[in-house]
Amino acid sequence: MSGGWTIVLDVGKTLSKATLWNEHGRLVASRTHPNSPCHSDGYPCLDATAIEQWLETVLREFAALGRVGAIVPVAHGAAAALILDGRLECAPMDYEWQGVASDRKKYDEQRDSFALTGSPALPAGLNLGVQLDQLERVRERSASRILPWAQYWSWRLSGVMASELTSLGCHTDLWRPYERRPSGLAVRRGWAERLAPLTPAHATLGFLDRQWATTTGLPANVEIVCGLHDSNAALMDTRGHPDIRGRDVTVLSTGTWFVAMRAPASGDSLNPARLPESRDCLVNVDHLGSPVPSSRFMGGREIEILAGREGRAAGATSSAAAQVESAVKVIEAGHMILPAAVPAVGPFPASRQEIIGSPESALESMARAHIYAALVADVSLDLIGACGPIVVEGRFSQSPGFVRTLQSLRPGSRVLVSDGDNGVARGALRLIERAVSYVPLDPVAPLPIDISRYLAEWRQRACIGDPWS
Repeated sequence: MSGGWTIVLDVGKTLSKATLWNEHGRLVASRTHPNSPCHSDGYPCLDATAIEQWLETVLREFAALGRVGAIVPVAHGAAAALILDGRLECAPMDYEWQGVASDRKKYDEQRDSFALTGSPALPAGLNLGVQLDQLERVRERSASRILPWAQYWSWRLSGVMASELTSLGCHTDLWRPYERRPSGLAVRRGWAERLAPLTPAHATLGFLDRQWATTTGLPANVEIVCGLHDSNAALMDTRGHPDIRGRDVTVLSTGTWFVAMRAPASGDSLNPARLPESRDCLVNVDHLGSPVPSSRFMGGREIEILAGREGRAAGATSSAAAQVESAVKVIEAGHMILPAAVPAVGPFPASRQEIIGSPESALESMARAHIYAALVADVSLDLIGACGPIVVEGRFSQSPGFVRTLQSLRPGSRVLVSDGDNGVARGALRLIERAVSYVPLDPVAPLPIDISRYLAEWRQRACIGDPWS
């Protein structure tokens, strides 16, 4: 791969982000775009057009800052684009649309077992196969190519179609990670043959399309990389850190979703068959095709709901000391939230939210939401047997109430945080062997209070039994 600066395009569920990195692995510029939902063909969808318009503006700006040599797309899972005759046949579906599962029972009868795919039966359109099933009902059969969401963007930029392992292996129902081949469902439904050619995440697909070069001012020889799933990029960043390399480590990636991914120590193996399918555990696939035991819940969305606008505003303007003090007050008062604020996902999919006590301030409401998220994250980590260091990255890694509560809950593990929310981008840089400036993994101190009694009461009320049940 040629030299030059690198652009990482990270298309998340609620936020798209583009970052520009120089040849020394230092961040030069960062731009974000809130992803607003839209409708097309009678269903909620991802607004690819709006994201593309924003991206064109950003690339034009980045082109004026330095010589760009490569663009790496990264994207959330449970999304795909259907391409027919060189155009987007229909808008990618929003995985939160409940209408996608109108005939779910019939679909579930066709799925491969969890033991074969590591893909649990998830609500709405969180299994990509459910989306494809629904689109076929609308359009009958189609000759369109299926592109995972990250590879849609590499196609838009280069004109070359590809599929990739980390995107196919994230609860899609389309991949058998232990056999490293498409699922029986994907083969029987004809989806396997419609997938774009399987390509390594680090591979260069081609150069920047001429039209993009003309409209943005970027050089025509900018290399477009295949790209990968966002949580796997975060895992790559942590695995490559000199303080972690070769050790059993779990990455807790925090955004709209909190995704815990456990990587065993070098030479060790795990038994993903022990994962409880019904508690939002799954097997992700890393960029080399290896199974990665994972668990998740919609932590960012839950915090947003539970804290409310006033709580979020108070948290954004308060000091770390004030946030910790508020967390201590909440715990001492016994205020707590029982799962789940977002139903049907996470380790408590069938639980109904219950709120106990009433905080005295907006900041304490935010603290209570962070404490709740830490308690659920603690259970999610137990479900995948996390036993080594836990590296928290992403939006909530800099939330003292969350990370310090998590350290208090897991005294046998070291909780470490990386710098803010650039772990995904750094992982993308590692993918293509670009220079990466190592940032310290800062140890987290526990809260200045014993929370064992609070934890015991919360777990009893939440009805937590054997984590492997």
